[in-house]
Amino acid sequence: MNYQTTVSLKDDVKTTTKPKEDKVYNQKPTPAFIGASWTALFIGMLSYCIGLWNASMQLNEKGYYFTILLFGLFSVISVQKSVRDKLEGIQVTDIYYSISWFTSIAAIVLLIIGLWNADLELSEKGFYGMSFTLSLFAAIAVQKNTRDVAYIDKEIESKETKD
Repeated sequence: MNYQTTVSLKDDVKTTTKPKEDKVYNQKPTPAFIGASWTALFIGMLSYCIGLWNASMQLNEKGYYFTILLFGLFSVISVQKSVRDKLEGIQVTDIYYSISWFTSIAAIVLLIIGLWNADLELSEKGFYGMSFTLSLFAAIAVQKNTRDVAYIDKEIESKETKD
């Protein structure tokens, strides 16, 4: 048996080539996903804050938990931004990138330590943990959606000015 083991590409190459088109990545987040992200953020934050408002703990404890929420939200947005910047080739210093991750982890650990030592029912601890987690996840999604929409709008605008 005589099997051909190589293929000659010269016979298959056409002499006419089309000019390469610039493709614009146009996969904007859907309005439903954007709305769901914002809704989840507000529900998580509002639930957490209403729980703090109604809690029978001292004001300094309420302040601690509220500060942890704000600290965590800022930290995860910072992580999302630095990860996305690196992905898009925008310079991010290693120290900022590391600090962003460290503060995000620190916020979560501080909440866990606070809840572990709190004189709360287990269901209350679970409530704070879940509303905190929902808020952090939603903040990342909102930041990602905002960044995606801005990036795609910029790409579409630059393509339209080229034409």
